[in-house]
Amino acid sequence: MADVKSLLAQFEEISKNPQKLVKEYVEAGEKVIACFPIYTPQPLVTAAGMVPMGIWGGQCNPQLAGKYSPIFTCSLLRSCLEFGMTGVYKDVSAVVMPIICDTFRGMNSAWRAGVPDIRSITFIYPQNRKDPGARDFLIEELKAVREALEDISGNTVTNEKLQTAIRLYNRKNAAMRAFCRTANDHLDLVKPADRHHVMKAVTFLKPERAVEMVSELTAALNAEPVHRFAGKKVVLTGITCEPDDILGYFDQCGVAVVGDDLAQESRQYRTDYPSANSGMESLALHWFGVKGCSSAHDDNNTARGDMLAAMAKEAGADCVVLCMMRFCEIEEYDQPSVITQLEKAGLMSFSIDIDQSTSDSGQALTKIQAYAEN
Repeated sequence: MADVKSLLAQFEEISKNPQKLVKEYVEAGEKVIACFPIYTPQPLVTAAGMVPMGIWGGQCNPQLAGKYSPIFTCSLLRSCLEFGMTGVYKDVSAVVMPIICDTFRGMNSAWRAGVPDIRSITFIYPQNRKDPGARDFLIEELKAVREALEDISGNTVTNEKLQTAIRLYNRKNAAMRAFCRTANDHLDLVKPADRHHVMKAVTFLKPERAVEMVSELTAALNAEPVHRFAGKKVVLTGITCEPDDILGYFDQCGVAVVGDDLAQESRQYRTDYPSANSGMESLALHWFGVKGCSSAHDDNNTARGDMLAAMAKEAGADCVVLCMMRFCEIEEYDQPSVITQLEKAGLMSFSIDIDQSTSDSGQALTKIQAYAEN
């Protein structure tokens, strides 16, 4: 148990102090590329010899971001802009920004105006994923990202380097999925916040280090006796479930998190990069393999709800919690159909507000308590 606790403590430290890690990278002479959510092609960054780090905003009350971003901007992107304008991201060499929703379209211009010292590399994911030209269009978009990264790093991204990086990221995906399965057998040791810290820390770590640390934790958990959790179990879906206080409420109420479809967590690791004729084609085809995601249009509007129902039943959960990011139109669009499919599957659901501009999450506690006492 001591080994598991010490390993979880390492992940928590990294999760809560990403700037410390950035400083270590920069002092070692490495360049850091900040990656906006979600599905940023991080293998390109690694193949260029640089360090990709996810940026997911954080709890703050934006003061400067309002100059370029209206109040109805989703709080994640608004806090990212605030951090950029106040120097939190000053040590990164560039940001890569996928344009996957209307808010990102505005954020591209807002970032260029508000954070002119940090280069913005943008590209567009085609939402019509059935169009015959979508694949070729995306490859051209990704080539522009590759060229920008080569310009910053001074390194050429060869197909061999990219294929090697892609294999590494698929190992990372497998390691994360293995951890999630194993954690469900040890819910006495892996609390909701612990699970989150592992997921979040990995977005800051180099991929090879992430595989090493997560595999070590999974092995340590496997060495412990299986725990039969007697309380209620839920699956989370949405963009993120921060702040940590909310995750603490689940534990406080005796509720375990046994799965998730959070963009900040498992959604990133659900789909591997497929085999293809080239690394660039593999990166593009990955997008077309993404299923049940609010940011990737699917003509089948029941797909995500059906996926969540299957996920919950497999994990022994009777409820799906919709973590609704304030002003996130793509998540709001999915919510009615998801709830309908969950009801058809005989599962409960409820939503909680996620807003990084306030620390008040009392309503979430009330809803979690009501579910736990039901």
